[in-house]
Amino acid sequence: MAILLTGGAGFIGSHTAVACLNASVDVVLADNFSNSSPKVLDRIEKITGKRPALYNVDVCDKRALRDIFAERFITGVIHFAGLKAVGESVRLPLAYYRNNLDSCLSVLEVMQEFGCKEFVFSSSATVYGDQPAPLTESADTGHCSNPYGWTKFMIEQILKDAAKANPELHVVLLRYFNPIGAHESGLIGENPNGIPNNLMPYITQVAVGKLKQLTIFGDSYDTPDGTGVRDYIHVMDLAEGHLAALGYAEAHAGCEVFNLGTGKGVSVLEMVNTFSSVNGVEVPYIIGERRAGDLATVYADPAKAEQILGWHAKRTVADMCRDSWNWQKNNPNGYDG
Repeated sequence: MAILLTGGAGFIGSHTAVACLNASVDVVLADNFSNSSPKVLDRIEKITGKRPALYNVDVCDKRALRDIFAERFITGVIHFAGLKAVGESVRLPLAYYRNNLDSCLSVLEVMQEFGCKEFVFSSSATVYGDQPAPLTESADTGHCSNPYGWTKFMIEQILKDAAKANPELHVVLLRYFNPIGAHESGLIGENPNGIPNNLMPYITQVAVGKLKQLTIFGDSYDTPDGTGVRDYIHVMDLAEGHLAALGYAEAHAGCEVFNLGTGKGVSVLEMVNTFSSVNGVEVPYIIGERRAGDLATVYADPAKAEQILGWHAKRTVADMCRDSWNWQKNNPNGYDG
């Protein structure tokens, strides 16, 4: 018996694979390596002493998915696979809608064929849009500001409808806030293609000398230091949240949603200064113009996950900065050295 991790070689998928294997939960990875590396498998094995099966497939391909389900006894799916860059989604909306919706529908249809009933979905706080923080799961959704966010919203609706129509389906929607950090070993971490879209890998690439400087987009927001405030969560806390969600899905039919965040907002400038202080590395930066669509303050109310899943984020901002730098300095070119 195993859990299928679609997009399992990616940043969050690989860390979740480690958390699962360390908890004696067997996993099978499916990934087309569009934003990941097959070399992560060696690193997972080095950390856990176990080498999960890995299929080089696009999970939009139902025939390839059927082969996995036919060869392995898949009891549940954690669905990470999908395109995920906000800016790119604005430029390439059709690609985002086609890939993200098709991949989820293909997985659900093949699960139904094989009687697989547990599904944990990698959703996002982007479904909330611009609403006052802290954000609870009962806040309105459907206020997305980009196609990436809309794909998450639409897939959530698909899953709610599927669970309503099939009382044997067990679905958990996990709305992430801002995952950063890396495994404490420094063997796996965030490895973006090209120029990073997210703050922490940009900071680490500036610190290691790959990029000249960080641009902070705006310092005139209504926040303590004028820079944007976000809820940053350590990727291993996030991975452990998936384990808790799996346990919940095993025992509960229907569809339930949980925020995965710390419940604390950290500004961009605070993150840069903490990174420099913890690691003793300067991060040159300039202040740029605000980006269209950026919000001033976004952070979670994670109380529901603690009350129902028994999960809460344990690692600090300093831990996130330390582990991110440990990964980057030891792997300046990601999985290629």
